[in-house]
Amino acid sequence: MTVTFYWYPNCGTCKKAKKWLEEEGVNYNSVHIVNEPPSQAELKSLIEKSELAARKFFNTSGKKYRELNMKEKLKEASEDEMVGWLASDGMLIKRPIVTDGQNVTVGFKSETFEKTWKA
Repeated sequence: MTVTFYWYPNCGTCKKAKKWLEEEGVNYNSVHIVNEPPSQAELKSLIEKSELAARKFFNTSGKKYRELNMKEKLKEASEDEMVGWLASDGMLIKRPIVTDGQNVTVGFKSETFEKTWKA
């Protein structure tokens, strides 16, 4: 199994997730989430498969999130608006996102990775 690993190389959480994947022998294709953010269609699919609300895909601790006052914007936003914002700027997306086409994890928690990605 090869997973797609959306990450930002300067992100500490992403580095931990990458190390976990490598230590567990999980094959992955890495995608730089800022240089190549997922498209709106890809994001819709990831959100659907993750069974998480679209707002869970926002990097709420990021500078861009605060600069754009996303906390307020999200209160009234539709899912389509949220997906549009996420697709427009990879820095708004919570990372890493890992998917095998069926399963999706957002962020890094070793217990979740253990359950989802351990071979």
